[in-house]
Amino acid sequence: MSELNASLDRLLRGTAAVYTREELSRKLASAARAGRPLRIKLGLDPSSPDIHLGHTVVLGLMRRFQDLGHTAVLIIGDYTARIGDPSGKTKTRPMLTDEEIEANARTYLDQATRVLDADPKRLEVRRNSEWLSKLTFADTLRLASQMTVARMLERDTFEKRYKAGQPIALHEFLYPLMQGWDSVCIQADVELGGTDQTFNNLVGRDFQTAAGQEPQVVITMPILRGLDGHEKMSKSLGNYIGVSESADEMFGKTMSIPDALMHEWFTLCTTIDPQEITVLGDASRTHPREAKDRLARAIVERFHGAAAAQAASKEFASRFSAGNLPADLQTVTVMSSEMSLVDLMREVGFASSGNEARRLVAQGAVSIDENKASEATAPVRIGGDGIILRVGKRRICRVVVK
Repeated sequence: MSELNASLDRLLRGTAAVYTREELSRKLASAARAGRPLRIKLGLDPSSPDIHLGHTVVLGLMRRFQDLGHTAVLIIGDYTARIGDPSGKTKTRPMLTDEEIEANARTYLDQATRVLDADPKRLEVRRNSEWLSKLTFADTLRLASQMTVARMLERDTFEKRYKAGQPIALHEFLYPLMQGWDSVCIQADVELGGTDQTFNNLVGRDFQTAAGQEPQVVITMPILRGLDGHEKMSKSLGNYIGVSESADEMFGKTMSIPDALMHEWFTLCTTIDPQEITVLGDASRTHPREAKDRLARAIVERFHGAAAAQAASKEFASRFSAGNLPADLQTVTVMSSEMSLVDLMREVGFASSGNEARRLVAQGAVSIDENKASEATAPVRIGGDGIILRVGKRRICRVVVK
């Protein structure tokens, strides 16, 4: 294997697809000869105020390009956010206000640079309102003329909605055109994204070719599954780890994931060597509890440092493995000395609804004073010393009566 191929393998760790590897190899070699860094594009729409671990999968790939000397071009999609990416959505997204977009955008850069190198020589931050807001209606018509309705309906998101008789708003068709035009305006050499962005990113290649530019290479990453082990990580599903969460919260959430998810998270969320990952994933050589602790420490260290990771590991072991109560145990005061378990869980904020509370009890995730609860509607009596309520591995509090 040549040195270039070995470097490509390290660079493309965990990737889902490259369009195409041969083009990327050629671009890298050409950039090295010319002493010109490649321009690596990634767009993030500020549709919510938080970046979670799922976003960092692609950000981590961008950082690997930076470490090789290339320029990361991070596009804050303050204009595309007006539409909202329709990828994977079964209905039209509500349009955000300018105020909502701006408030979200302000938080993005701080969170993204927890992964990216913030050196201005390595990071260029742009907002796509710079060029999209200047398009005239005639310009928009010219862009739209380069895309057919038939091709739009080949996209899985639109195809499913069309066949199901679900409405597709006309402005949603403009989203991939806007994202593709971004690539032309910043002259991207490479665009990164999740697999759900493949269609949008390939539109950029077409637009660059039409504009007389060399088409960008498109690299996609797998979509990270969330804490439940099934659905994509999403704030709306509550199965996420935010990059701004505390070290203890990050560690505890990681320790709660299904064992089957560990290899995926080791590959996509850490820089641990593949050979070590193989050893960690072999139950005959590494106990799953030890492997998960290694994963959790690696994730926490990435965002909070090695000392915080070690402290979080020690605190978790003390709190859960040894059965001890945390030193900072929260005390919640309630008004009544007796209520149903469902109402109690909602009262202390451990369940957002009665249905969620009943589901958690049915899963065996709820205990009172270390005794597992089996009846969601059973009355809970709170004595003078209070009770210890646990839900899952991470949520615990002392409940006392006012």
